[in-house]
Amino acid sequence: MGKLDLCDLDLAHWLYRETEEFSPSQSSSSMFVTVNGTKLFFDVEGAGLVPDGPRMKAKPTLLLLHGGPGFDHSLLKPAFSSFADIAQVIYLDQRGSGRSAQSPSETWNLAQWGDDVRSFCDVLGIAKPIVFGVSFGGFVAQSYATRHPGHPGKLILCNTAAQMDFSVVFDIFAHFGGAEAGAIARAYWQDPTVANWERYAAICLPLYNRRPAGDDDWKKRAVVAKEVGVHFNGPGNEHGAMDFRSALKTITCPTLVLAGDKDPITPLSFGTTIADCLRPEIVRFEKFVGCGHPVFVDDPIRVFELIRKFILQMDAR
Repeated sequence: MGKLDLCDLDLAHWLYRETEEFSPSQSSSSMFVTVNGTKLFFDVEGAGLVPDGPRMKAKPTLLLLHGGPGFDHSLLKPAFSSFADIAQVIYLDQRGSGRSAQSPSETWNLAQWGDDVRSFCDVLGIAKPIVFGVSFGGFVAQSYATRHPGHPGKLILCNTAAQMDFSVVFDIFAHFGGAEAGAIARAYWQDPTVANWERYAAICLPLYNRRPAGDDDWKKRAVVAKEVGVHFNGPGNEHGAMDFRSALKTITCPTLVLAGDKDPITPLSFGTTIADCLRPEIVRFEKFVGCGHPVFVDDPIRVFELIRKFILQMDAR
């Protein structure tokens, strides 16, 4: 499987610049765990147990699921490091993605990714995790939580969808970027090839966020497996077939849903659908005006204040 090093600052090319295969031996501090027959990369910030007078106090685990698929966790660092004082923060590169090992393409599906989250926690002895999923990571978080409804302690679903309506996505890209952007979005998602991605990256990715471009160093740090996106993305693949709406009723843990009204790829209406499908007594929905995908890029102060309170609150509502 080819991995990618995002070192090219030309937006039209940064996602698909080929590099050598990533090897675990490249980093002596890398941590890997075998989960459901494949080796997953993870990283940890913050202690799980901290001194509290005459006892050791356990902090909750915040498990972060990146977007993609195929991406790694680079976008989440260093921003989510801020939670290490109240939680043990774990970054997980999901099956087939980032620095995790090669795996068969037939295992790149939401059922497997969801089961991997449960098994990863079981292998490491993590009970009642707070699982944060952004974009594709939110699909995986929903798969995990609906397949194992008694397992999560809390969920945070950020800029994601229970079901994709690509006609809405294409219309919003056209609204934000004109007819060209709408046509290019349609071309990529209906046929997710490398060539279509390059045009999409140049024209459509800049429409994801409202804030002026800031620190793009995460693109240089990231390791991306392009094959996973080609396998999963678009209405002709599982991306278009997924539908968690009915299953969301099985979730019983407190759930925070975050959505931006300027998000072209998982629009605000997708977030409200998730909130409407969850049990009203467990859900808190937060709309971010003027924010795109993901909202923590455009309004990090409010997003991280909400997440901090959600982690600390006993009932999390």
